[in-house]
Amino acid sequence: MKIWNYRHYKWKDYEVIWVWKHSENLEEFVIYKQLYWEYWLRIRPRQMFEENIILDWKEIPRFEFIWN
Repeated sequence: MKIWNYRHYKWKDYEVIWVWKHSENLEEFVIYKQLYWEYWLRIRPRQMFEENIILDWKEIPRFEFIWN
């Protein structure tokens, strides 16, 4: 996973700040902030962050890496 900007499938942009491991079970979490309105920090399991979803009968990434 690259520490950079990603676009959510609902067309909102986020910046990944860090990938962190839970101290008890070592599950990885992605810490990211939204790049619109106020800069709220969010956290989500890495598996969920990287998964694909079905939208309009197509499989697409939940978050897509972007360069800007």
